[in-house]
Amino acid sequence: MSTSALRGTTWRATLLVALAACGFGSISVLMVIGQRHGLTLANAMAWRYTLAAPFLLLIAGAGMQAVTRPRALALLAAGGAGQVAISGISLSALRWLDVATLSFLFYTFPAWVALLSVMRGLERVGVRKTIALALALGGLGVIIGAPRASALPAAGVACALGAAFIYAAYIPLLHWMRGPLSASAASALVIAGAGIVFAIIAAWRGTLHADMPSAAWAVIVALALGSTVITFIAFLNGLAVLGPVRTAIISTIEPFYTTLLGALVLGQRVGPGTLLGGVMIAAAVLLLQHQPATS
Repeated sequence: MSTSALRGTTWRATLLVALAACGFGSISVLMVIGQRHGLTLANAMAWRYTLAAPFLLLIAGAGMQAVTRPRALALLAAGGAGQVAISGISLSALRWLDVATLSFLFYTFPAWVALLSVMRGLERVGVRKTIALALALGGLGVIIGAPRASALPAAGVACALGAAFIYAAYIPLLHWMRGPLSASAASALVIAGAGIVFAIIAAWRGTLHADMPSAAWAVIVALALGSTVITFIAFLNGLAVLGPVRTAIISTIEPFYTTLLGALVLGQRVGPGTLLGGVMIAAAVLLLQHQPATS
């Protein structure tokens, strides 16, 4: 491949990852809009994952042939438990937090991944990692202690950080459970599992129904296709070209995009403390991604 062709491929992959980051970053904003039109969290997530699963299974294609029954059941269960916990807990924080604060707090998950690896003895604590973790914790302190009219609700902070910590533990678990399967096949099963469990929860609460205003359905379609299917395709294709490190670095635009979208669409104001804390957390993520293999 020529240099110009390689450069073009890299740029396209970069744009795909950026698109995926924006898709993921739109979820909390879409949920706020949906809730304004009577959409409950359980019902929204049930329809989101249920509508997205068939598309993702088609994308997985031949990769599904390698799925054994035990592994399929395990991934369905993992998707049901993990995605419900992460999506449910994190988006529940919107009862107390604005979308910018939620996004920045949740985006501390790479720091928790590193910390868990250190605690398990899988990685050494080098200077770079120490600085990165200090930046992440400092960013948290700045956001939580940012000047505002009222104190940041403890329940909202607990939901956001709890979801981030669960996600940090969920990533290596899912990677281990995936085994020899392709990422697309494993993800399709995880999404299907999430759809099943959310549907059960919504039905049990009596909120699973299709009789909703068109605005609510527009949010669901945007969540299912825009923030799940298209986002998933874009992310996987970009990842295949760029690799995990560069993909993770580009993905740091996600919380900043959420902040901007929340300000433009929802009219939510963002204080300098929240932005400063977000920059510190993003810097920590960049440091963690750039760390030498021996650190």
